[in-house]
Amino acid sequence: MKKTSLGILIIILTIFNVSCKENSEDSSIENKTNSIEKKVADLLSRMTLEEKIGQMNQYNGFWDVTGPQPLDGDAAKKYEHLRKGYVGSMLNVRGVKEVRAVQKIAVEETRLGIPLIIGFDVIHGYKTLSPIPLAEAASWDLEAIKRSAQVAAKESAAAGINWTFAPMVDISRDARWGRVMEGAGEDPYLGSEIAMARVHGFQGDDLSSPETIAACAKHWAGYGFSESGRDYNTVDVGTSTLNNIIFPPFRAAVKAGVRTFMNSFNELNGVPATGNAYLQRDILKDAWQFDGFVVSDWGSINEMIAHGYAKDKKEAAELSVIAGSDMDMESYAYVDELANLVREGKVKESLIDDAVKRILRVKFELGLFEDPYKYCDEIREKEVTGSKEIQDAVLDMAKKSIVLLKNENEILPLKTNGLNIALIGALAADKTSPLGSWRIAAEDSTAVSVLEGMQKYPDNKLTYSKGADLTIGKTEFAIELNINTEDKSGFPEAIETAKKADIVVMVLGEHGFQSGEARSRTDLGLPGVQQELLEAIYKVNKNIVLVLNNGRPLTITWADKHIPAIVEAWQLGTQSGNAIAQVLYGNYNPSGKLPMSFPRNVGQVPIYYNHKNTGRPVLPAPNEVFWSHYTDESNDPLYPFGHGLSYTTFAYTNLMVDKVSNDIFNVSVDIKNTGKVVGKEVMQLYIQDVFSSITRPVKELKGFQMVELKPNQQQTIKFNLSENDLGFFNNEGEFVLEPGEFKVYVGGSSKTVLESNFIIEKQSIK
Repeated sequence: MKKTSLGILIIILTIFNVSCKENSEDSSIENKTNSIEKKVADLLSRMTLEEKIGQMNQYNGFWDVTGPQPLDGDAAKKYEHLRKGYVGSMLNVRGVKEVRAVQKIAVEETRLGIPLIIGFDVIHGYKTLSPIPLAEAASWDLEAIKRSAQVAAKESAAAGINWTFAPMVDISRDARWGRVMEGAGEDPYLGSEIAMARVHGFQGDDLSSPETIAACAKHWAGYGFSESGRDYNTVDVGTSTLNNIIFPPFRAAVKAGVRTFMNSFNELNGVPATGNAYLQRDILKDAWQFDGFVVSDWGSINEMIAHGYAKDKKEAAELSVIAGSDMDMESYAYVDELANLVREGKVKESLIDDAVKRILRVKFELGLFEDPYKYCDEIREKEVTGSKEIQDAVLDMAKKSIVLLKNENEILPLKTNGLNIALIGALAADKTSPLGSWRIAAEDSTAVSVLEGMQKYPDNKLTYSKGADLTIGKTEFAIELNINTEDKSGFPEAIETAKKADIVVMVLGEHGFQSGEARSRTDLGLPGVQQELLEAIYKVNKNIVLVLNNGRPLTITWADKHIPAIVEAWQLGTQSGNAIAQVLYGNYNPSGKLPMSFPRNVGQVPIYYNHKNTGRPVLPAPNEVFWSHYTDESNDPLYPFGHGLSYTTFAYTNLMVDKVSNDIFNVSVDIKNTGKVVGKEVMQLYIQDVFSSITRPVKELKGFQMVELKPNQQQTIKFNLSENDLGFFNNEGEFVLEPGEFKVYVGGSSKTVLESNFIIEKQSIK
């Protein structure tokens, strides 16, 4: 009896202590928040109108900050603004010495000493690069993606940066759009999960830590749906697509605590996003209660003039601030026009105050007022940049990002000895292209090449032959690359090398600068003479492993038909060659899955798995032509969303759906490793709402889990489906769960192998 009473007492005390700790933590967070709000209000009360507007002004780095001050021209004007406190943020100033120099002016020479927030495009790393974001999404490994963002934050913060213009969470279904490399692909569920992982990675649990930086969800909103995949182009989507496809990753970013948003270049319903009050005020700030700040994209306030929405810079400034755009990136519209607009009564000063409060709030959260130079430690910069910790993390991320598309006759993995291997392709020896796009701080020739990675396996004979250049002349960070479309002079040597080899490894694809912003393409095939090179080598040696380096899905129908093994290796960053070699040789068993569908032909684009059924989805009768199809190509993609093979195989059986309540269901399925080696499988769960008030997709991803199994090992995996998974947003923006039949699918890709169904009996509305 005494033991029992003592045990109960211990349990009660434990619960009490946990409760007190949680209450204490909640109280501490509340006190910190209240303290920041008081500090923001106090500072705001002491600011002049011009100083307030200055906080809303962001300038690009405009002079060599360690050199003499600019004396005339635009740079001199910006310098004077900086000294007066008319600049709230700067971007593209990097390195501790440079950041300290501009921060010193802001803190020590201005009247109020308000520190700058320093922004930079830390998209997939700073100097040490992880794979491009689309490649990371192919890992479906949320912890690895979070870790990648963490080390990127740590390295960039050590260089003086405290704000990144990432993650890009635009959903896109069009591989022609160059910026697909910067996002998570075509699916809103996967995109939402990755958005949260990246925000948590960048910002951590404590934004005031010198190892974390503020994240920025972009581009708000619809940019990934630019017509014809052409950058900066018009977007025209319905409310169902907006609410159910485009909005979810942004909503997830807000849920994860993202501190800033960036608006997009496109228009929506005829209104440019920068001047769109529905997006910025009605949805983001009011409905979602976002309390961070919104920054324009580069020059997008002034671009509303070109859109035909604002007649001049003054009107553009007025429309933008009223719509809820808090900070002007490089349009000079706010700093030049807002004060007069307020004095003329066209803009309420309360709108200025709201924007400035949001900006100051983030600066206080970053700890910049407590120590403006906290990001300016040269010793830390030297110790952290390129450290083993960061190199190990980006190598791990790179291996997990690789997708095995095809592997006939188990040509892969390669034996580690006794083989005569021909390595062919200019990209195989390239040490710059694998860095990918958005690698502003990284130095050229710092990636490990595939050649270098494979040379670490010395017990095979490895012979390299370029075959053909991909580009002609020096490659610069420019929109237009000079692609080689004529020079085949290296073909004969490559052909002779291939003739003598047991296995040919060909590294082909896009240059790293062929994807990214302003890199839209109409042809998704292998650029230049690479397709001809591939076919020429195939004629003399059919034992080919094709390794793709690219920033978007490509049309590789010929390769799929003829080449026995195809590896999607993307642009994997600094450790690219090591990761590829370890996968090719089987030291790492690939587990990646495609985050975007690969089309058979560019004419299928946009192509995506979660399409609508249409009224004529299938051939109605033999010899009929009146159904939704092409006359010259299949409707199906070459490789579907979620596709990815392993060096082992998996079998799915025993799909069960158990009803917990009317809107909660448990799903279980058995999976077995039926191959010969240990492997990981990303198990994917999809649903279909069969009949509803708004037509729903044929399939929607609603869950995934990665499981690692030994040969012959079997495991039962459970998923949970709740109201949030089963409902959708109607055209009034209301979240609804309607009664009716649902189908559930489970498998290793969107081409799932198992199917069941269940019924929801009543309707509920949030």
